[in-house]
Amino acid sequence: MELKKVLVASSNPKKVKEIEEIVRPLGIEVLIPPQKLEVKEWANTFIGNAYLKAKAYYERFKIPTLADDSGLIVDALFPYPGVYSSRFYQLEVYGKEEPLPSEDEANIRKLLKVLKGQKNRSARFVSTIVLYLEEGKMLSAEGEVKGYITDTPKGDGGFGYDPIFVPEGYSKTFAQMTSEEKHKISHRGKALRNLYKLLENLKCSR
Repeated sequence: MELKKVLVASSNPKKVKEIEEIVRPLGIEVLIPPQKLEVKEWANTFIGNAYLKAKAYYERFKIPTLADDSGLIVDALFPYPGVYSSRFYQLEVYGKEEPLPSEDEANIRKLLKVLKGQKNRSARFVSTIVLYLEEGKMLSAEGEVKGYITDTPKGDGGFGYDPIFVPEGYSKTFAQMTSEEKHKISHRGKALRNLYKLLENLKCSR
């Protein structure tokens, strides 16, 4: 199947921008939803939440819809932050944080507090992409990158936990990398390229 345009089921402009940068070289145009939908992400898995978002936006706008659900898994705190990554600061577990000056910084502040003195700082970013093509028809793909959590934030690029995550084989955080560097090795970049391969195989099988 040839996919020329895709709606991204997200209200996070930084995530939409990153997805657009990754899929643009694949010849796919990213469309921004004309309005935000309130989708309850009640699933306890990345694929479950991605599916809920993709299906809801497809049913509203009737355009092939791509949804990403991703998060940071820290081995010493498993299963946290995990599927709760974007709202980790809100959870009672390990104590709540005020979302100041931003939610991203509150999540980072809380995680570093919890990991203070912890020797095991290994972690991995996981991304699950669901592409809802039409009613009852979808594709999904995953991507993962291993690394570790730093003691302090470094860099001002990216978003989320990027300033405290150093991928395996590197000495700088995602936030210290250029977009091109990050996209080549990131969990989201891997997941989107894996999804594109599935689309290519689907096209060839017809």
